Amino acid sequence: MSAAPDEPAIPAGPLATRLVTLEAIALLLAARLLIVAVPFGRWRRLLGHPTSAGAAGDRAAPGPVRRDRYLARAVDRAADRLPLQLKCLPRAMALHWMLARRGQASRFVIGALPGGARRGVDDLHAWVQVGDETLIGQLYSRHAPVLTLIFTVIR
Repeated sequence: MSAAPDEPAIPAGPLATRLVTLEAIALLLAARLLIVAVPFGRWRRLLGHPTSAGAAGDRAAPGPVRRDRYLARAVDRAADRLPLQLKCLPRAMALHWMLARRGQASRFVIGALPGGARRGVDDLHAWVQVGDETLIGQLYSRHAPVLTLIFTVIR
């Protein structure tokens, strides 16, 4: 089945898939480097501008869903190939950047478990949403958004 006329096609063929995976690897490594070496306040702006979770206009309009999901799978595939443990934050950063590079608005969200449910390292979580769909970082826990960042995409 082919893409709609206004929908960018998913890259076809093994070479195109490898190139998208290489892009994801490079962005995952860049994200990991920022996380471990640079304070959050210095690189937060690389993920867009803050918005409140319920503000009008903060919902990224769904783009080509198949392509968005394809990119999310590419990030997961790339993370699985690297000899590092790449949890939700670098994966969400990489996907958010890949979507923005293609002109697709998305929301990068950092959430926290409620005070009584906190247990340690996994109290925070990051995910990326387009429209109402979570493309990467889907969890079935009660993480409440504490920071939502969006890129302004001009078409």
